Amino acid sequence: MSEVHSGRPAVLPAAGPARAVIDGIFRKANDEGRSSLFEHEVYRLLAAAGIGSTPRHEVIAAGAQPSDELLASFPGSRVVVKVVSSSIAHKSDVGGVAVVAKESAAVQAACRKMAGLADSEGVMVTEFVQADAAGVGSELLVGLRNTRDFGMVITAGIGGVDTELLAGSARRGQAVVSASTALTTAEEFLELFKPTIGYRRLAGLTRGGRRLVTDEALVQCFGGFMALANSLSQGNPETDFTVEELEVNPFTCSGGSLVALDGLCRIARPQPVRPPRPQAKIDKLLHPASIGVMGASATRMNFGRIVLKNIIASGYDRSRLLVINPDGQEVDGARCATSLGALEQKLDLLILAVTADVAFKVVDEVIRTDAAESVLLIPGGMGETEASREPARRMLETIDNARREGRGPVFAGANCLGIISHPGNFDSWFIPEERLPRTQKKAKRTSALISQSGAFLVTRLSKNPWLDPAYMVAIGNQNDMTHGDLIESFAANPEIRVIGAYVEGFKDLDGLAVARAVRKATLAGKQVVIFKNAQSAAGGKAAMGHTASIAGDYEVCNAVLTQAGALIASDVSEFSDLFYLSDCMADKVVGGKRLGALSGAGYDTVAMADSAQVGDFSMSLAAISPSTRDRFMTILAAKKLDAIMEVRNPFDINPGADDEVHQLCIEAMAAEPDVDAVVAGLDPTSPVVRSLKQSARPGFDIDSPESIVQTLPKVVAASRKPIVGVIDGGALFDPMADKLMEQGVCIFRSSERATRALVRYTEARLRAARLRGEPAAGAQGL
Repeated sequence: MSEVHSGRPAVLPAAGPARAVIDGIFRKANDEGRSSLFEHEVYRLLAAAGIGSTPRHEVIAAGAQPSDELLASFPGSRVVVKVVSSSIAHKSDVGGVAVVAKESAAVQAACRKMAGLADSEGVMVTEFVQADAAGVGSELLVGLRNTRDFGMVITAGIGGVDTELLAGSARRGQAVVSASTALTTAEEFLELFKPTIGYRRLAGLTRGGRRLVTDEALVQCFGGFMALANSLSQGNPETDFTVEELEVNPFTCSGGSLVALDGLCRIARPQPVRPPRPQAKIDKLLHPASIGVMGASATRMNFGRIVLKNIIASGYDRSRLLVINPDGQEVDGARCATSLGALEQKLDLLILAVTADVAFKVVDEVIRTDAAESVLLIPGGMGETEASREPARRMLETIDNARREGRGPVFAGANCLGIISHPGNFDSWFIPEERLPRTQKKAKRTSALISQSGAFLVTRLSKNPWLDPAYMVAIGNQNDMTHGDLIESFAANPEIRVIGAYVEGFKDLDGLAVARAVRKATLAGKQVVIFKNAQSAAGGKAAMGHTASIAGDYEVCNAVLTQAGALIASDVSEFSDLFYLSDCMADKVVGGKRLGALSGAGYDTVAMADSAQVGDFSMSLAAISPSTRDRFMTILAAKKLDAIMEVRNPFDINPGADDEVHQLCIEAMAAEPDVDAVVAGLDPTSPVVRSLKQSARPGFDIDSPESIVQTLPKVVAASRKPIVGVIDGGALFDPMADKLMEQGVCIFRSSERATRALVRYTEARLRAARLRGEPAAGAQGL
């Protein structure tokens, strides 16, 4: 599947006959107080955009009847009579569609029936289109939806009455596919569409099938929809109208062409868009040359005092740190300013650890006095509650008005845990060190972790200190700064290789901003890992009841961000695994999906093989070449294990395999040309493996030069391929795991989790390579 982003998304010409027709259609509907187009107006819209073809049709005014001469002008022996209504979405559900003989009596009877329907505004007579094929998959749905968070999204799949049934029962990507029109070309969308059931039917790839429509016709159709979306959306500041929804269901294939048999469209006026947050000020937030804290008590250990102590403990220069307190009293050695107006110079970062009612007033003062480049809003109650929503709305209005004039800081929060920036040398969390040690685990920190929830950051780091990001940013309610702002900032940071984000919800159009930032990061060779909560049908229920909405909110999120290059985690545990693995493997070469698996425990090898399939992607167990097979046998023979073991993949090297056998076999597996990655069980409970911190046998511990703990790091460092170690044992073997991780070895405590994470990571790395247009590294692709 080709995913190289080689072209620019389609747009309509800014002027010309086609644009004049489209603007005229929308203006007429708006002047008549309608937000929905009539079906015949949708046909005119499709024709102006060059999308497929439409059947011959005539609109009959309410109370009128078609003449015999008019009926005679229609081809064939039958016609279709439809109700004209801007409020009836599914006409067939209310008896608003009838196929009748092309005879005056039959047509007039159908017209009278349509006229009697509620909300009927007339009837439309159309030609009966003879389809080239019938049955499931012979019709096509194409739709646009203006989503709140991702902007314009195109969806395509099986059309007709089977659409919703198949979308609900088929595997992801089999019935329908979706993509951002701002980030995808028509050619790229065709590639996404090709794995679907609908494409295989249209392309004649089913048993006994024949091609119903060319790829070129599909590209032209998709391109027309995408041009409408990109020209008539919030992304175009020049447009007078936006398309909220456009759906054709179905297109049928007739004479090798796509013919629209039904259509609906809703339009709206563009809504104001918030001004962007300046990236230069976000850099000040992350790397402040000066910090002020408001709300740090000199007499008790409140949140502000904990924040101040953590900043001091992190090594931040006290000469660049101050507290803002009206009593003028120094706190913990930090000098004091009595007010923002008393500051000697502008702060890079102001931290507000005050109550919400005070914070609202301080925000106004900060903007008025130009006191800071960035502000961290710690308090809750700034928009989450009914009572605080109006003050929060006024606050955002003040922020936006100032920003349009080039004034004011960026704001992180509210309801925000704070920021830990090791490169910025400060820790503004209000979690005491005794409850969450911040000990550095990695020689060099090269990852960034963003979260809407502060508790998510705390629990992830508490459970796995080896995540150890350079930056941990809690953004809380996103009153101002968003996920997209921070991912864009870290995408431009040359020291950051992996970006992780926990998302509960996106602000307006920030899903699209995140996708754009992910694409930038991917093209720069970085990995972005995202976990989006609220995945259930109830949590992600689409707002509209039309079939163009069958790709629900979470499905759209998953599709758009995956296509942008992100690695999407399905749950919290998988997020931690993928973020950790991504950081460990950032310097490794992922050339394909051929897996080499080995362990001294037989059940471990079975678990590895069973876990090599995750969703629609799998890693294949690599074939072992004769030379590598001989190398394995030589290793086993030296320990007299060759008579009881057979070389295969996955390779059970036997519980009798000691440290040296493990090391040499891992080295041999990694050297096999047909292996792209290795997962290796280290069998810590084996009596012949030096896996204990202190053993009853003198010298038989993890500090022994012969221990796998001492030899494996050299193997991992020398190999360009990913190597993942598994220590499946209890707390007794934590020192073994810690020592290996200290030396740069990627360690998991379960073979299933290790293999699944490696499979998902491999899939993402191969996709990212294609997005960058990189040639395959001599191994298998997707």
